[in-house]
Amino acid sequence: MKILLLSMPDVAPVIMHESAFHMPNLGIASIGANIDEGHEVYVVDLIRKRWGLRKHLTRMLTAIQPDLVGLSAMTWQYATCMKLIRLIKQLLPDAKIVIGGYHATVMYEEVAASDEARHIDFMVQGEGEEAFRRLVNALEGKDRLLNIPSLSYKTGDDFVHNPKGELLDLSRLKLPIRDKRRLTWGYHIMNRHVEVMETSRGCTRNCNFCSIRHMYGRSFRPFPMVRILADIDDIYYKRKVRWIFVSDDNLVLDPERVIRLCDAIIARGYRNLYFVVQADCVTMSRNEKMVEKMARAGFRSIFLGMENASKKNLVAANKGNILDASKKAVEICHKYGIIIVGGMIFGFPDDGEAEIIENYKFLKSTGADTAYCQILTPYPKTGIRQQLLDQGLVTNPTDYTRYNGMWANVKTRKLSSDQLQYLFWYHNEKVMGWWEPSERIRAQGRLWTSIWLYAFKPLLKVLIARQQKRRDWRGRFEQEIKARAAVNRFADLDDL
Repeated sequence: MKILLLSMPDVAPVIMHESAFHMPNLGIASIGANIDEGHEVYVVDLIRKRWGLRKHLTRMLTAIQPDLVGLSAMTWQYATCMKLIRLIKQLLPDAKIVIGGYHATVMYEEVAASDEARHIDFMVQGEGEEAFRRLVNALEGKDRLLNIPSLSYKTGDDFVHNPKGELLDLSRLKLPIRDKRRLTWGYHIMNRHVEVMETSRGCTRNCNFCSIRHMYGRSFRPFPMVRILADIDDIYYKRKVRWIFVSDDNLVLDPERVIRLCDAIIARGYRNLYFVVQADCVTMSRNEKMVEKMARAGFRSIFLGMENASKKNLVAANKGNILDASKKAVEICHKYGIIIVGGMIFGFPDDGEAEIIENYKFLKSTGADTAYCQILTPYPKTGIRQQLLDQGLVTNPTDYTRYNGMWANVKTRKLSSDQLQYLFWYHNEKVMGWWEPSERIRAQGRLWTSIWLYAFKPLLKVLIARQQKRRDWRGRFEQEIKARAAVNRFADLDDL
């Protein structure tokens, strides 16, 4: 059987250009690797084909002629996913379509009841490796659809939803596809080649704005150490890549495990190998020994979920009071030369302009090297969504294309959605100001930080000063919002 696995081209607009970060989709790479022998499997990350998308995919489908096409999509990518499915069906009407990822996991019943269900043959909930493997076997008569946990399949025009399966034994999973079966290349963080791996799955925290528990439950499962090191070896020796993004939901839930992992990495003597991860503030603030080992092992950048400067908002998010922990975590990481990306969320129910300013001031006071700020988003099936709906604060309940953290889909008791969107942008400009790369960042990227400091930044200052004179703050904001709205508009798919 010929099998093609696709990830979506949509990106979340960030401070830097959307082309600055293109990382391979680990989910489809792992699913493809765990299909039984005897099939032709191809992996295509459409993140690398954002321009000329239709032409590229048409050429790819025509050349491969897959029997089964699997597509993985987040909720905010689902509209693009459906356009691609319609294109596939136009070109290859007999190809079977299966969707997976977060949207299929949390919204499988809604998808099954929708008009677009006629284009979809199968859906997989949660972890996809075993369900997809068995689906392929069932299509060849070696298994039965009704016996495959976590699979939805059609009988006539209606979907049957099998019970969700148990969490997988991670020790049995093969290394993800990174060889010639992957038909797209050039993944990078700024000007560095990058690969993605995982050392664990799941998180036991109870943040009510997060949907990860729908994938893995409220659990934490580490991969065996031998498997993790084999994955690093594959990236380091076979792919010759020196930067690794570790996609764990929270790497540091078990500090002793992290220390053992770091010791193993140090003992292997990798040269110039660096890791980018995400972690929680509380664990980082309480485990300086772990942080020191992480720095020695090559962990160079950590995303810390600081979330908010308001104790009340932190309680509403089920985070607890982590203000002191956030500052302490940054302090300890900086002590060992680790770059911190501070994550903040704006737009809680009682937020007004003063709270937005306070949030940015707190973020700046922590000394984080850079930031990734988002607006509170009512992701489907999360606890915060239901609370916001009950309070009448969700202003966009259905257009999921704007559910990537960058758009105001809610209002507060003090601000309309439009006001929240504007003030979120305006006070980022006023309080945070022009980004000044720290020495830690400069040390890890002399070339691109020099280009930013001595070429792009001076030029942008002149251009924006001119815009400011002509348009004022509101005009600049409207121009930037217009540009943001165009980031994930693929004109060559408009007729699908």
